[in-house]
Amino acid sequence: MKSLKVISLGEALIDRLGPPGGDPAFDKPSIDCFGGAPANVACALSRLGVNVSFIGSLGNDAFGNNFKNVMIERGINTVGLQQDNLRPTRVVLVRRNEDGERFFEGFEGDKGFGFADQAISRELIIKDWSVIADKAKWLIIGTIPLASEISSSSFMWCIENALHAGIKIALDLNWRPTFWRSKVSKSLAPTLEEKKQINSIFKNVSLIKLAKEEAQWFFNSSNPIEIASTFSHRPSVIITDGPNPISWLINNHSGYSRAITPPSIIDTTGAGDAFTAGLIYKLLSCDLDQVSKQISEEIIQFANACGAFVCQGAGAINPQPYLKDIDQLLTLFNGRNS
Repeated sequence: MKSLKVISLGEALIDRLGPPGGDPAFDKPSIDCFGGAPANVACALSRLGVNVSFIGSLGNDAFGNNFKNVMIERGINTVGLQQDNLRPTRVVLVRRNEDGERFFEGFEGDKGFGFADQAISRELIIKDWSVIADKAKWLIIGTIPLASEISSSSFMWCIENALHAGIKIALDLNWRPTFWRSKVSKSLAPTLEEKKQINSIFKNVSLIKLAKEEAQWFFNSSNPIEIASTFSHRPSVIITDGPNPISWLINNHSGYSRAITPPSIIDTTGAGDAFTAGLIYKLLSCDLDQVSKQISEEIIQFANACGAFVCQGAGAINPQPYLKDIDQLLTLFNGRNS
């Protein structure tokens, strides 16, 4: 597996988790955890033994330096990790309810220039691209870099050059309106302009992973077959729905898979990112265009277990599983359902 490489592109930041039922801006104790969907995916893949590179930008501050050290300790290739001397690492305020579900409430740390993840430098990526992209099989992206002009330019350059290099692209839609709007908005649905920006990249991806509400907002459907059929290249589509069954279409094979409930739930932050990492981990050992229905079911179950395992600890990165943890959880789950 180490000979195959994955690139994860996008935001790395700090999730400030408030106490369950409390306000992360004021109530104590709050917990600062490393986060950002693409960074979470990179860390999860590395823990599963994958050769993974991360492209993104952190502040040249304590948060940024500590996060970079975590990535290095995980064995992540950080050639594409930039550090910004002007803009700080973003701190996201995360409210948690008593059941562990989380809600993003805003940011802290902006000194008037925005955050480091909003200014990923295209020039620095170009300089190191040949090293970053060498032997890469998948590029994993979200949509948050599209919300800022500088990072959007870098983001689109990476997509274009990954396609030219024959690298498949996986998109976790990860719609977070807080990142797109200068003022707090009660409307969670994307505006027409926001949808237009995000829709521009769908035609380039081989796999789309999204939550059920995202599917409804962007496609007016939560049926993966219907969503795939809107594109001439019919990408694989996977739709998660919290603790409810997952609906999926992989290489034109479709099905539903039960969600896996972990023994305990502390915090759901990063569960979707661990799920994405599980998907890509399994797809590294096969060709997406040759996947059978049985293998598709195995891929989803493995990804399911990765997402469930993370819910047993606080934050997105510290509780991520090793392969042996997934084997044990799947053995427990399959034993219950045999």
